[in-house]
Amino acid sequence: MQHPRSRREKEVRRHLVLYTWAIPYLIVAVFPIYWMAITAFKQEADLYRMDHVPFIFNLVPTTKHVAYLFTHTNYGAWMINTLTIAAWVACITLVTAVPAGYALARLRLPGSENLGIGIFATYLIPPIILFLPLSRVVSTLGLQDRWWALVVVYPTFTIPFCTWLLSGFFKTVPGEIEEAARVDGCGHLGALLRVVLPISLPGVLTAVIFSFTLSMQDFLYALAFVSVSDQKPVPLGVATELIRGDVFFWGSLMAGALLVGVPVAILYNFFLDRFITGITGAAVK
Repeated sequence: MQHPRSRREKEVRRHLVLYTWAIPYLIVAVFPIYWMAITAFKQEADLYRMDHVPFIFNLVPTTKHVAYLFTHTNYGAWMINTLTIAAWVACITLVTAVPAGYALARLRLPGSENLGIGIFATYLIPPIILFLPLSRVVSTLGLQDRWWALVVVYPTFTIPFCTWLLSGFFKTVPGEIEEAARVDGCGHLGALLRVVLPISLPGVLTAVIFSFTLSMQDFLYALAFVSVSDQKPVPLGVATELIRGDVFFWGSLMAGALLVGVPVAILYNFFLDRFITGITGAAVK
């Protein structure tokens, strides 16, 4: 019989080997954030001196790049626009994709399997192909150069994916649970709201996270439909107003990305387990 101390030592060595192998991957993952952080707080002389070590602060850190964002650009408005657009898109996607996914999973519609595949296939269409029809829609609604245009446009590629995702997740919910709810007097809608959605919370959160983050990181559609400064989201604003010809405001660029990216990454990390459960649950089904 193996001694408990020997087993503990073996377990410690095993974890040590695993963590040693993980260190290079951790460095690759964390380095971009570290580089953004030191660039955002470096002085100009520290940024452009070739004889300085670029990975550390050679001069006293400064906050002037962050201050420049809020005093010389519409960064505050960009942040509000970005969060508002993402919130609206997540809500629209959820309100649309939940009943659509449930219908595909439970109502046994003729050709529902092929319809689900077709809905997902629309997500695979390159965004650049949709410019002309979406431009016509935005123009007809009178939303050109307003952030509301993006609220209209983004669901065209969040709803198909989330419908497919939630459809696969709803199929994992045992049908007996819904039957018991209907015996107690619930209809399809009542069973969905009171029984299916609480059980399917990981899938719902996955749809919300996907819609929210995709809306926050898009650049292509924002560039096409919004050109007024105070209507821009952060990805478009920092790229178009902090790069002027061959002049790059590197400190402010990095600060702008850092102020939005890091909080979202931290929030995303809290829901990471549910996100993985939602993705794998739908994919396996």
